[in-house]
Amino acid sequence: MSMRTLASRIRSLAQREQSSVNMTAEALAAATDPAGEGRRTFNRVYEEQALATAEQVDQRRANGESLGPLAGIPVSIKDLFDVKGETTLAGSIVLSAASPAEKDAAVVARLRSSGAVIVGRTNMTEFAYSGLGINPHYGTPRNPWDRHVGRIPGGSSSGSAISVTDGMAAVAIGTDTGGSVRIPAALCGLTGFKPTMRRLSTAGVLPLSPALDSVGVIAPTVQCCATVDSVLTSSSALPLPAVDLHTLRIGVLQGYVLDGLDSHVAGRFSDAINVLEKAGATVFDVDFAELSQIPEVNAQGGFAAVQSYAWHQHLLERLAGKYDPRVLSRILRGQAITEQAHEELIAARRRIVMAANQKFIGTDVWILPTVPLIAPPIADLVNDDNAYYAANATMLRNPSVFNFLDGCALSVPCHLPGEAPVGLMVAAPGGTDEHLLRVGAAIERALARAGRAIVPG
Repeated sequence: MSMRTLASRIRSLAQREQSSVNMTAEALAAATDPAGEGRRTFNRVYEEQALATAEQVDQRRANGESLGPLAGIPVSIKDLFDVKGETTLAGSIVLSAASPAEKDAAVVARLRSSGAVIVGRTNMTEFAYSGLGINPHYGTPRNPWDRHVGRIPGGSSSGSAISVTDGMAAVAIGTDTGGSVRIPAALCGLTGFKPTMRRLSTAGVLPLSPALDSVGVIAPTVQCCATVDSVLTSSSALPLPAVDLHTLRIGVLQGYVLDGLDSHVAGRFSDAINVLEKAGATVFDVDFAELSQIPEVNAQGGFAAVQSYAWHQHLLERLAGKYDPRVLSRILRGQAITEQAHEELIAARRRIVMAANQKFIGTDVWILPTVPLIAPPIADLVNDDNAYYAANATMLRNPSVFNFLDGCALSVPCHLPGEAPVGLMVAAPGGTDEHLLRVGAAIERALARAGRAIVPG
């Protein structure tokens, strides 16, 4: 399915080739089409509000006002973000009787002030606690690559990805605690950007793990992600400057992140490395000894288990039976983590992050497969607990490394048109987000020239 880049949408609005009302109406039509994925993609669609915002933007543009890049652009938000006057459900039924939010989440407020058109709240894994995107309460949107079989979209930002692939939104705002932006981006042929954790405010975002949670973007290209990031951070929205691949030093992370790749992912990852080498980049293997310590220190469930249990504990006393049992089992792991074990986890993380930052010196980015497998069928995982937990652990394995390291990371498509989507993860140390986006755009251009990515524009 072809998608329009954000840049092409911005141009069409600025040149009056299309109105925001028309663009928004197209998105809403896709979201409400009874034959489409909208009913599984959105938990709430804002038809009247979206069209009203679009009309206001069109009028402001007609009046000659200077407008930002997202003004009039249809955007979706994950069902973790507070919207004033609404209950934030986070893909659950547990919170259906909770009090409505008193104000918009900081990111939602920023989108509104920019003139973005919020088309709806997207479906997700319950409480963001899975990388598969399966939701027993509201349904699971099907991956666009193979709708006949019905494959997972990836999670937890499942609806976020499908809202973009199916033209229900130009870009989507999600969250990423262990890969929840990058996994669905990889499995659905999109670009996912997980910023450094502190880059975007999580105020008004229902938490999974405050030690790991990041607000991120799912969009067609790296430039699309950079444009959204610039609005949310009040930084420059200029096109990303060109980076000469001949100047780049790209490390291929070794170790368990390369274990168990299916043949398709392994082949496309190898092809991507060849593309970058032929384009002139210096590509070399990186052995990061502390990598193997990350699963060891997280063996009891890590930050997500201990912090989610602390947040959910009062709800579990009354409403445990309303949780998705597979999500519940992961939350309950936090019950056994002692305060001492938590402190040891914090200390271990600090030590490993310092080691990673040292290892990054002299290297522009590390690359690795975003996830080891193509998207499995939904039915296989719904009907088999063992298959579910195994697939979930596999999908989270690689992307969660850079949440633990508090790095920034992109997933960029690296497959050929018509094939099962494969994501190439591009990662850098925390706080180097602008550098990552510039390098990611250069890598994307090289892949696009080789027919393996959307041509930015």
